[in-house]
Amino acid sequence: MDNVKAVRSVLQVLSGPRMTVPNYSCRGRMNVAGFIGDQGSATTVSMAQILGLYRYTQATGEILQGPGLKARTHISYGATSYVLNNRKLYPTFYRTIESTRISYLVLSKMIQSFGWTWVGIVSSDDEMGDEDIQIVTQYLTMNGICVAYTIKKYGDHQEVFSPGHTTLREVPKSQCSDPCPPGTRKISVSSIYSCCYDCVPCSPGEISNMTDSDSCITCSDLHWPNEKKDGCVPKLLEFLSYTDDTIVLVISLVSTSFAFLTYIILNTFILHQDTAIVKANNRNLSFLLLVSIMLSFLCVFLFLGHPVDLTCMLRQVLFGILFSVAVSCVLAKTVMVCIAFRATKPGSSWKSWIGSKWSNSLVLFCSSIQVIICMGWLALAPPFPESDTKTYQGKIIVQCNEGSTIGFYSVLGYLGVLAAVSFITAFSARTLPDSFNEAKYITFSMLVFCSVWTAMIPAYLSTKGKYMVAVEIFAILASCAGLLGCIFFPKCYIILWRPERNSRTHLLEGRRG
Repeated sequence: MDNVKAVRSVLQVLSGPRMTVPNYSCRGRMNVAGFIGDQGSATTVSMAQILGLYRYTQATGEILQGPGLKARTHISYGATSYVLNNRKLYPTFYRTIESTRISYLVLSKMIQSFGWTWVGIVSSDDEMGDEDIQIVTQYLTMNGICVAYTIKKYGDHQEVFSPGHTTLREVPKSQCSDPCPPGTRKISVSSIYSCCYDCVPCSPGEISNMTDSDSCITCSDLHWPNEKKDGCVPKLLEFLSYTDDTIVLVISLVSTSFAFLTYIILNTFILHQDTAIVKANNRNLSFLLLVSIMLSFLCVFLFLGHPVDLTCMLRQVLFGILFSVAVSCVLAKTVMVCIAFRATKPGSSWKSWIGSKWSNSLVLFCSSIQVIICMGWLALAPPFPESDTKTYQGKIIVQCNEGSTIGFYSVLGYLGVLAAVSFITAFSARTLPDSFNEAKYITFSMLVFCSVWTAMIPAYLSTKGKYMVAVEIFAILASCAGLLGCIFFPKCYIILWRPERNSRTHLLEGRRG
């Protein structure tokens, strides 16, 4: 019952069954024995102010009668407002319940026993609520407890006030009463803004699987919270999978196709090994170069699938050694072109340098340096598989840790030195007059090789997980394809489609020119 309705009802009873007229009664001699009022303090005060003028008895919630009850007495067992203690304003009012001051004193002592020093007050948005706030604040302050804010409720909404009664925000009451759902946790009131939002978006990697939980549970490194954050689920494993990644199928087809093409070219050279174009540029070096290129295409498969100890140890080492053999062959072929040209001049001392023995020694020497680097790398800090659980949320990157960064970049650095020397040598010999001069083709192949790996390094460093591995695979395939195409495709064209140019006579004419 609100105050307006309470006053209207009192006047209706006093005036009689007809019109409501203050200070007038149509009841004649029929006196009202008493009034049944509301149990709350706010409406009781309003009714008592009117009934006190007429010395009427009011019982809050029931009519009190009996031999010990004096007439014109106003008794309440529910209204606790301190203002009703004023005998001048409410001479007929008596209560059978203690004043709120006693309750609030006990409440402040209880809060103090809990060790709370910062609390908020919730009250009704009326005159009685203001009185309650003043009394409670007084007792709390006396006990060293700070009132951080007050919430005055009206209807279905509430308003938050600071101690200076400055409005802070219009928050729906329902948000304060809802329990913390699974996936969130309760937090203590740490600011005036968290009074109604005391359930918290748990931290990343945490769950809360109980309603109204006071804490969150951290998932293990191999697990991650589900969408509702009320349970842990296994993290996704990321690697170049044969079953889940289309790019692995593409890489496998490309690698296999180029390896098979290299095998066909190798067989073509073996079948035509006695022809002029194959013999002119050291056929043993050509065979070794083709084998190393074919194996380099196939070594890509070591980079695919779930990394294990063996594949992690072999992938970079095998790739580094095969590429060093290939580039050493290219370097030896380039040097042999220069020697062959100088040996054709009358009385030249370079004729003693012509032969496969010297070129094979050069390949063996250059490749041995890379082998020593790789063996030292494996002996001191070999690569190993690891699970990266920190880089991405909800995902585990299964990858090969290179073990020694110095070892990995030493392998790449040495390949770069070999490629640079081969490029410079081939570039200087590209204009030599020889029908079968490979220098210009080697120049293009080394240009492709160096360009691919120069572009690969920044791309490799800027990516993570399976995409970093895919970048290296692309560099291997592209550089091997560059060597195969630039050096051997022109020769295959002459062998298969221009056999008239594949003769010693044509070779000698080219040299004389």
